Amino acid sequence: MDGSRRWAGTLLGTVGTALAVAGPVMVLRGLGGRKEIRAELAAQKITFPDRGLPAELAAHAGRGVETGPEAHAYAEFIKGNLAHATGGRTYAEITAELHAAGGDDEKLAKLRQTAFMGQSLRASLMSAYQAWHLTTLVTGLGAALTGLGAALVVTADALASQASRSPDHS
Repeated sequence: MDGSRRWAGTLLGTVGTALAVAGPVMVLRGLGGRKEIRAELAAQKITFPDRGLPAELAAHAGRGVETGPEAHAYAEFIKGNLAHATGGRTYAEITAELHAAGGDDEKLAKLRQTAFMGQSLRASLMSAYQAWHLTTLVTGLGAALTGLGAALVVTADALASQASRSPDHS
């Protein structure tokens, strides 16, 4: 029994140490990713208009876009403007209309360009929002792994201590 306790303690200690080392690396990578997202969004100098925002976005009036949630809010702002400009049609739908009209309709061609630009901007902002969530996940998992690793190391130490105090240890 003592040998299996020693083996379990060694295994727990090894896994715990690995997790206690990996956890802080994940936390640092998550925080670094978050900083990078903030810097890139700030460099874009995107600012919500002071007026004319839908009620659900009014709290953002005049503010810059520097976080994932703000990128998501601005993407929703673009979505609303795009729907208004295109009558709710997508780039693909407008392209199909343009092709059906023989490709010579200048109004549809400009509308297609508007749809393309709006959907591309929105997709970029949504990517920043998704990356923001991933950095949150990585940071949280890193913190959890650090705690779990420390708990496993303490458990391994307790098992080793128990095994060394046991009268029948070899």
